Amino acid sequence: MEFTSAAARAHYDAVRDVLDGVVVGLDFDGTLSPLVDDPEAARLHPGSPGALLELAEAVRAVAVITGRPARQAITMGDLDALGDAMLDRGAELFVFGQYGNERWSATEPRIRSPRPPAGLASFERELPSVLRGADAADAFVEEKGLAVAVHTRRMDDPAGAFERLVAPIESLAERHHLTVEPGRNVLEVRSGEMHKGHAVRAFVAEQEATGVIFGGDDLGDIEAFEAVRALRADGLPGLVVYSGPPEQTALVALADVVVDGPAGVVDLLGQLLLRR
Repeated sequence: MEFTSAAARAHYDAVRDVLDGVVVGLDFDGTLSPLVDDPEAARLHPGSPGALLELAEAVRAVAVITGRPARQAITMGDLDALGDAMLDRGAELFVFGQYGNERWSATEPRIRSPRPPAGLASFERELPSVLRGADAADAFVEEKGLAVAVHTRRMDDPAGAFERLVAPIESLAERHHLTVEPGRNVLEVRSGEMHKGHAVRAFVAEQEATGVIFGGDDLGDIEAFEAVRALRADGLPGLVVYSGPPEQTALVALADVVVDGPAGVVDLLGQLLLRR
């Protein structure tokens, strides 16, 4: 765990001072689950369930805020069982899927979800032609219901294929009034009306939180990082945690704490509880 500045250490201490009223939002891939080449093979880090269970007893509420469909994250992380275990301890677990468009909780397990954005079906029909034109026909296309993700991790040259795809996918998305969210060898296409920053703000307001922590690892988390910083500027204690390599300078620049992937997140959550 590395603080990015002296002020960052002060933010960490301020959050720990009000921990029982804090809400914690965490991304799934790269934060609670190690990144893998096959996105369908992702599973929680072995230490994540126990750390989340202990954390939930000390804070106001915990949420997984992910770009994945809520049902997929729940299944891959066995979050319904974890949510039941939290309820037994008087705590609550939420999942905000597809950047906050979907909502699930242990006490309200029916997933609430809007309709797919207009233009997404047309985008999907035209996508294979774009992939062939960029010499990336073997890219893995993940259909998420409210979004489409194009992964290049499985390809022989993931970075090169990603670079070839950025411009044509952005052009196709723009024609269908959709937005593109780039990540680590993945381009996600979705509606731009909802993002993780909105989800964080709504979570804080709903829980009447006295502080907020958010942890993430990729560009899709930037709006959530910025939301925490804005709430902090308005007087709410807040902590931004970046889980990943230092090359992601845009994320490091916004973070208070840098940890080494999911194992580092587990360690950080344990450190937060030491004062109890």
